[in-house]
Amino acid sequence: MTGFSNGGFENDEPVKPKAGFEPDTASLREKVILNPGEKWRILKNITIISFAFMVQFTAFQGTANLQSSINATDGLGTVSLSAIYAALVVSCIFLPTLIIRKLTVKWTLVFSMLCYAPYIAFQLFPKFYTLVPAGILVGLGAAPMWASKATYLTQVGQVYAKITEQAVDAIIVRFFGFFFLAWQTAELWGNLISSLVLSSGAHGSSDSNTTITEEDLQYCGANFCVQSTNGHGNLNRPPDNEIFEITMIYLSCIVAAVAIIAIFLDPLKRYGEKRKGSQSAQELSGMELLSATFRQMKKPNQQLLIPITVFIGMEQAFIGADFTQAYVSCALGIHQIGFVMICFGVVNAICSILFGSVMKYIGRLPIIILGAVVHFTLISVELFWRPSPENPLIFYAMSGLWGVGDAVWQTQINGLYGLLFRRNKEAAFSNYRLWESAGFVIAYAYATTLCARMKLYVLLAVLALGCIGYTIVEILYRRKQRKLKKQEKLEAAAKEKEAAAAAAAAEANATGEVEETDDELDDLEEDIVVTHF
Repeated sequence: MTGFSNGGFENDEPVKPKAGFEPDTASLREKVILNPGEKWRILKNITIISFAFMVQFTAFQGTANLQSSINATDGLGTVSLSAIYAALVVSCIFLPTLIIRKLTVKWTLVFSMLCYAPYIAFQLFPKFYTLVPAGILVGLGAAPMWASKATYLTQVGQVYAKITEQAVDAIIVRFFGFFFLAWQTAELWGNLISSLVLSSGAHGSSDSNTTITEEDLQYCGANFCVQSTNGHGNLNRPPDNEIFEITMIYLSCIVAAVAIIAIFLDPLKRYGEKRKGSQSAQELSGMELLSATFRQMKKPNQQLLIPITVFIGMEQAFIGADFTQAYVSCALGIHQIGFVMICFGVVNAICSILFGSVMKYIGRLPIIILGAVVHFTLISVELFWRPSPENPLIFYAMSGLWGVGDAVWQTQINGLYGLLFRRNKEAAFSNYRLWESAGFVIAYAYATTLCARMKLYVLLAVLALGCIGYTIVEILYRRKQRKLKKQEKLEAAAKEKEAAAAAAAAEANATGEVEETDDELDDLEEDIVVTHF
């Protein structure tokens, strides 16, 4: 003992960091090292996933478009479609983030796509106890599948933008546009297959339409009601041998699509999935993963986008079930559904790639306005149009224009989700699919109880509400972009303001506020290293 004691460090305790303090982990995260030539491999992967979905939905879209007509007894076809989207809503809430984290994006795609096979196969045995459970399985698999697809496109879009030094939002929308170009051509191939098979058989023979009368035509179009269709000559189920032929072709498409993904698609790990130190590599509990979708719903931008996302589901349900039954089948016959829907698919595909490319020149807003005007006009016209087999070109024009509107929503709203919620891609696209599926469920729920006219009024109301919500999101986004640019200039001129900004961020986190700006930033963009060797 020296008689000296140092009491300066007595009762010292570790100091807990203030709320909002986050250590700099950028140096600890694993880097994604790529060379400029990787952009060609990315384009190859975009092509593969787009082609696989085209083949997959050649089968599903072709089958779904026929449900309200070939399985019209007791509303079986519509009920089975409703089961798909009701299950999809539940799946969107609980499954995508959990399954993607456990299986990775690629293998989630493989197993989810297989879930479609039983629904196609049970078209040979159309009963409530076969089609409804098979539809539920489709719905459970669809949410992880769509969330995986969107996550893949968004993440490789970020990498591609970094390599090519282009704007991320333009690249993401362009990739979604190319995907929906391929995906929408599934309408062409699926409907072409069904139409050729049905037209070549007895159901498409020249005398198959002789039972249609003027009295029948009076109840087509906006006046169509499912309850009053008994005895209508154009709504009889095709022969079983034709259904068998269609089903076998569609089942082969499902198998081929799964094989394409499993064999040819590069795992997303190549582009930063589950890299060490990243958010996607964090080990989260099952409940944390399940709650990711609910947390996403708290974000103001997400809440404002719900109405337009619901409308996207409702308008697809209308063109696929109500338009085909109340207008096409009723006036022209079941064998003409495929040919009319081909026009929808072709125009939709062309516009998807067109809007994805044009967006970088004219921006998102003019394209959204075009979609809104087209759908407002079409819905208004269909309220008063009396469909007749004497004017078949009108059916094709209405179908094609509907494809223009659908292409706007599919490319632009998907791209907007990818832009606003880059940090939480899985949860964001799960919400997109959830609310889109809710739109399908709502439309199918009243499909057998409301007449076509009332369905059109409901569509108009939801579209108006959706446009209002989107407009607010667009205003907030542009205001924030101007604010961020102004902030960047101020920070460049006066470094001392960084401390004040950090304090404001800490206070926001401490009060539990949801910060939308952070959602548009992804640590992947900091971790991409482009070599030039």
